[in-house]
Amino acid sequence: MAELSRLPGPVMDLWEWQFEGACRDLDDSMFFHPEGERGAARRRRIEAAKAVCNSCPVMMQCREQALAIREPYGVWGGLSEEEREAIIAQRRTARLTVAG
Repeated sequence: MAELSRLPGPVMDLWEWQFEGACRDLDDSMFFHPEGERGAARRRRIEAAKAVCNSCPVMMQCREQALAIREPYGVWGGLSEEEREAIIAQRRTARLTVAG
């Protein structure tokens, strides 16, 4: 028999916050870069996406989810791909320092 305390929670309970996201009805292209996008165009798109995130009531849930699953693409919770990578690396270093 399965130990219920080790089973994942109901999916709806874990993801319900997404229904309140400010980005819910917006075009995905605002949050995910098209192939080959670079420079000023990419910076403008990221800043526009972050502006949406900054007014979002579930920004922190979104951010923590993206960090927890190590989401590699797009703007999530007001963080770009590079910003999330930096936070994940910083957390990893902090864990190693505490453990070491």
